[in-house]
Amino acid sequence: MAAGAISLVIVHGLASSAPCPRLPVACARRSLPVICRTRHRNLSSEHRKRQAKRISPKQSPLNMAFQPPGEEKNEAPDSTSDSTLHNRQNTLSGTILETDVTSKTGQIGANNYEIEEAGGGEELPNVRPEDLIGMIKNAQKNILLLNQARVRALEDADKLLAEKESLQAEINVLEMKLAETDAQLKVAAQEKVNVELLEDQIERLKRRMVLRDTREGGTDVNTSESPLGAELNALREENMVLKDDIQTLKSKLTAVRETEERVGILEKERSTLEVSFRELESKFAISQDDVMKLVPLQSECKALWEKVGNLQTFLDNLTKQAEQAASVLQQNHELQKKVEKLEASLEAINESKLQLEKSEYIDELLQQKVKTLEEHLQISDQEMHSLIELYQESVKEFQDALNKLKEESERRSLELDSNDMPGEFWSQLLLTVDGWFLEKKISSNDAKLLREMVWKRDSQIRDAYLACKGMGEREIVAKFLKLTLHGTSPGLHIVHIAAEMAPVAKVGGLGDVVSGLCKALQRKGHLVEIVVPKYDCMNCELITDLKVLDVVVQSYFDGQQFNNKIWVGTVEGLPVYFIEPHHPARFFLRGQYYGEHDDFKRFSFFSRAALELVYQAGKKPDIIHCHDWQTAFVAPLYWDIYATRGFDSARICFTCHNFEYQGTAPASELASCGLDVDHLNRPDRMQDRSAHDRINTVKGAIVYSNIVTTVSPTYAQEVRSAEGGRGLNDTLKFHARKFVGILNGIDTDTWNPSSDSFIRVQYNADDLQGKAANKDAVRKHMNLSTKDASQPLVGCITRLVPQKGVHLIRHAIYKTLELGGQFVLLGSSPVPYIQREFEGIANHFQSNPHVRLLLKYDDALSHLIYAASDLFVIPSIFEPCGLTQMIAMRYGSVPIVRKTGGLNDSVFDIDDKTIPVQFRNGFTFVKPDEQALSSAMERAFKYYNQNPEIWQQLVQKVMRMDFSWDSSAAQYEELYEMSVARARASARA
Repeated sequence: MAAGAISLVIVHGLASSAPCPRLPVACARRSLPVICRTRHRNLSSEHRKRQAKRISPKQSPLNMAFQPPGEEKNEAPDSTSDSTLHNRQNTLSGTILETDVTSKTGQIGANNYEIEEAGGGEELPNVRPEDLIGMIKNAQKNILLLNQARVRALEDADKLLAEKESLQAEINVLEMKLAETDAQLKVAAQEKVNVELLEDQIERLKRRMVLRDTREGGTDVNTSESPLGAELNALREENMVLKDDIQTLKSKLTAVRETEERVGILEKERSTLEVSFRELESKFAISQDDVMKLVPLQSECKALWEKVGNLQTFLDNLTKQAEQAASVLQQNHELQKKVEKLEASLEAINESKLQLEKSEYIDELLQQKVKTLEEHLQISDQEMHSLIELYQESVKEFQDALNKLKEESERRSLELDSNDMPGEFWSQLLLTVDGWFLEKKISSNDAKLLREMVWKRDSQIRDAYLACKGMGEREIVAKFLKLTLHGTSPGLHIVHIAAEMAPVAKVGGLGDVVSGLCKALQRKGHLVEIVVPKYDCMNCELITDLKVLDVVVQSYFDGQQFNNKIWVGTVEGLPVYFIEPHHPARFFLRGQYYGEHDDFKRFSFFSRAALELVYQAGKKPDIIHCHDWQTAFVAPLYWDIYATRGFDSARICFTCHNFEYQGTAPASELASCGLDVDHLNRPDRMQDRSAHDRINTVKGAIVYSNIVTTVSPTYAQEVRSAEGGRGLNDTLKFHARKFVGILNGIDTDTWNPSSDSFIRVQYNADDLQGKAANKDAVRKHMNLSTKDASQPLVGCITRLVPQKGVHLIRHAIYKTLELGGQFVLLGSSPVPYIQREFEGIANHFQSNPHVRLLLKYDDALSHLIYAASDLFVIPSIFEPCGLTQMIAMRYGSVPIVRKTGGLNDSVFDIDDKTIPVQFRNGFTFVKPDEQALSSAMERAFKYYNQNPEIWQQLVQKVMRMDFSWDSSAAQYEELYEMSVARARASARA
């Protein structure tokens, strides 16, 4: 019972300091200061009451009925006990009253005392220890609930107190001034009253002295020798001093009045500024609307620039042709001049002949000369005819040469070398062949032969395709079927199955990796194909020759077969298959890529449909490469279902881009795509570590894949630890032989400041003037201050999620201002409270000329921010790879990063003496705290401000660093070839 009494005393203390949880938060906040002021007094009074009750045991009747919570009794128990039980039950709703808890404490103490006094006397049938224990447990629960309520109330109070501090400070200053003024006024009034009283006393004394003089015979009261005169003089002097004090107080009062007038003027100015601020806010809202109207104009401008580029190329070609024609015409004009000279000579000879015929006398004398001239004329005629014939022949030869040049040009345009044909040509040709096979227009053997010809980039199939322009589809198919192939393919056949692909369906870095890696592998001579879902929100304008095939591919799901419409097209030269399921749930017609309640079902359906497409198309790929948990289903589906059907030519490669997302779900949901739950829900296969009835798709892909990769070597080491692996560290250690980290690359064609159409001025490492122009453009676009052109601009483009270190990003904003720089943030958060927090920061800095936060994603604007920034902040808590730092360096923006994951593999501190000088390219810090980030930023600003030449050399160095996909693709190529070689060797054995 003693322990129970102590617990109830604690409940009383908490009840007196915590507001009722059911009250509104604002009400609780208003009541908290009052409760805190009365807490000590209430505790003391209640303690005295409890002591009094313990001393007089007769206060608590022995027949008090105790009952467990939730039970009902027909007879009415003691009123004090009944109210106590009622209040104990209401504690769960936050309605305990101090008097009830105190009463209960006193009763328990009294009962305990009376039981001890009774000893072995009369039995107490209504008092049971079980009831008392239950009440004590309930009291402990109430204590926890009240503790939680108290903590919440204290947190709310702290926030309110913090908000009130600034206002309270101003109020205190004004109150002090008002108190001083009131005190001065009171002193002045009191002094005035004292002076008036003294003047009255002086007058009375004068009258008394006059009366005394008249009575005593004319004694002079004004003489200094009389005591009364001395006292009078002292009073006069004191009166003069008081008058001076009154004058001083009057002057102070005048100053106070002037101060009040100035305060009134300042108040009017403040109201005027508030009106101006509201007008600025309205203007800013209007300008934001205007900016939103400019967004479609920017896209239209981009399209127009592309058209201008195409027209410029066409104009250049026409210019070259015109120059060639001009040279030919110049030769023609020279021949024409020669002909005109010959014709002039002939006319002159004809005139001479006519003159000779008219002159008879000359005719006789010059007969012989005429004959001679006739002979010369005949010779000249022959020469002229020969020249004319020569000219005609030269013109004919020129025409023939021109025709030959035209024919040669046409032939070359139709018969380009296969290596010069763009990858898009071969991708489109491959999609055409696959479409014929899926539509049953050619056999599987013919499709295989034609694919191999495309794969080898055979000139025969190229010439046949170019020669088929204008033909019908039947004629084209017949022409293609006449082709044959000898030899073997030059590379590997690789199929990528993924949920994203840049730029048509991109959410994060996954889309960039799929596109960049596939293009690099294609350039190395491999046949690369991609399968992605057909989202309704994807950017179809970036797909070349998008069309739907006249075929339906059926795939299994939830015990039945569902139709899938197959779309094909090329994306930046890559052949891509888009799967559109005909499922009642409209899996990929939701207006977004991720974030649906049934994502597990959506992507398990897609993984099964993608494998079904490859299987029904008769393909025999060497590698099937799947990415992240959305397509991790591919690995167990391939080996447990499709390999048993003879579709076993491929090795499976799985890449996990972020181990934080593992695709866990109840094990029963795995059966929807046709997998055996009992077979896979085991600790050594797909069973999740958190529960025995949940499966983990990433774990299944690690177990069932032949190759497992992640996106950087450092991250591969980090995920082997318990913290980094998120529960998969043991699985990764067990499969360590097939697990490797390969640093991602970036698409250097898309991210290229010398050809980027999104930036205002293009530039390169040898000419950095364009970077300054882009910096000025960003400042004007975002209404930042442009007074100091050399002021450093810090950029940050990121998703605002805990992984990215949002508290450090917030600190970087304030630290940039402290160091005299400007800060630009582009990005949004899927986490509501983080989004609201940064919206508050954006509103706070709305009128600041050095900070702008754009809480959205804008691809075009991201290019411009990369080009404009001098420094780039990436303070990630963990970062599997990160592409931001590579893109920033590509545009000459020096990164400030935390040493983790791919950041540690791509950014090396400029002050690290253990790193070769040629690799030092940024500023790093280790601890994920504000102090470490501040130190790195201070060093970066010091270099920027104090060493301009060294800084320019650093900018040029980072721009020249190679972060392309070539080296990364070579590592993937090596892994592919080793896995395929082992498989072939095993098959031969």
